[in-house]
Amino acid sequence: MLGFLQGFSYGLFMTCLPWLLVGLFNPGLALPVLAPSRLQVIFRYCLLVPFISMLLWLTSLWGGFSPSLFGWLAGIVAIPVALPVERTLRGWLARRRERRQEAQRVAAVRKRRAQEERKAYEAGVSVLDPGRPPEGADDLVLAMCRAKQSLLDVHRPDLAIQADRLYSRYRHVMDVLSGRFHTGELAFERSRGLVTQVCLGAVDTLISMASQARGVVSVDGNYVRSRLTQEGKQLGEEERAALVRRLDLLVETEHRLNKLTARIESALTVLDDTAVSMARIETARPQASVTTEKALEDLRRFVEGADRYTRKD
Repeated sequence: MLGFLQGFSYGLFMTCLPWLLVGLFNPGLALPVLAPSRLQVIFRYCLLVPFISMLLWLTSLWGGFSPSLFGWLAGIVAIPVALPVERTLRGWLARRRERRQEAQRVAAVRKRRAQEERKAYEAGVSVLDPGRPPEGADDLVLAMCRAKQSLLDVHRPDLAIQADRLYSRYRHVMDVLSGRFHTGELAFERSRGLVTQVCLGAVDTLISMASQARGVVSVDGNYVRSRLTQEGKQLGEEERAALVRRLDLLVETEHRLNKLTARIESALTVLDDTAVSMARIETARPQASVTTEKALEDLRRFVEGADRYTRKD
């Protein structure tokens, strides 16, 4: 065994110079890494491999000087055999690390979107289920369900919340209108028609948001940013330009989505204004014959008179 180690160390040391020359000519032939450099070649074949061979040789001297031919041949073929094995191992580890990072990115994106979804929900917002519309839903509510499903299909639940908010505002405004007017009144029909038009415009905006988001649904912004950050110096100009263009597409799409979200907010504000204005309209006949202030003043005078009468007794 010691003789084999001696022969192996001699054969390994002898191959350092040829592999150094090969690596200086083409680093990719002598190194198993993805981005080889000549400095790495010099480090490996001038320092690392000679150190390993010298260590094996010193260790084998305990058994005397008896290098074996089989060990010498094994040392000669050690590097060409080890290079593909190391390349395979490095590739497997890199793929494993990439899968793990991808899983972490997906989990982080889901967590961030869940947080955004929780923040975006307002008090009293009803959640629409596209698969199970509300009982007695009209065409407008069904259109809201379809728009929400379109946003969910492009993996944007943070935008799908806007459909829930729109539905809640619509239902609230209709409840206020029903409480202020009778169904057959002209004012009710006119108000409902205007509210429906505002909501239909908002639904069109939601559908446009889904179309915009569908264009970049396959672009992973976190992956592109990690490539530019971790491998920025090793990327070629063409690949770098392609990755930067992907980020630009994401930024442009998010900018357009923000503009469309602003339209939704404007529509929701109009519906809130409508609900408040309609709630201020007094359509019922007052039941009291006097105002509240007058009744309170008369009641106060009655209590004071009764108190004076009791003191005289």
